[in-house]
Amino acid sequence: MDRDQLIKRIKETSYLEGDFTLRSGKKSKYYMDKYLFETCPDILKALGEEFARYIDEDVNIIAGAALGGVALAASTAMASGKNWIIVRQHEKGYGTSNLIEGKLGPGDKVLLVEDIATTGGQVLEAAKAIADAGATVTKIVAVIDRKQGAKENITQAGYEFDSLITKDDLGIKD
Repeated sequence: MDRDQLIKRIKETSYLEGDFTLRSGKKSKYYMDKYLFETCPDILKALGEEFARYIDEDVNIIAGAALGGVALAASTAMASGKNWIIVRQHEKGYGTSNLIEGKLGPGDKVLLVEDIATTGGQVLEAAKAIADAGATVTKIVAVIDRKQGAKENITQAGYEFDSLITKDDLGIKD
């Protein structure tokens, strides 16, 4: 699927209009329902292939924050052949009580994939958990940048940021 087809599929599958409150607390007249596009095999496969293009020779792990980043990280891992991890929002209170699921160690280089970036809050929490484990996030890449401060917040925190598409690519006006 080429980029124009991917943009079209994401918009036709997941663009909703109405009155929404985003995770950041911001209000919006539109909502991109990530679960609607992430649960379509053709879109998910194409996203994994696009994310895999961001893997340089240093990256040995793909990471996705629960819940939206999990399918994206898995798809990227399948497209690239690299191992992947899940970063939980909170340690689970049973079993291994891990915050990070999968194998991650000191010195690992991580590509952190994200679904939709608004302010970057959730992905920065995931990046901190990865750093606390002794690994390095080489880049954070989102499917969609809503252009509401995520890029600025992420780069200000010291990380490289990019997105596959922006709200402008989707033809969305605030």
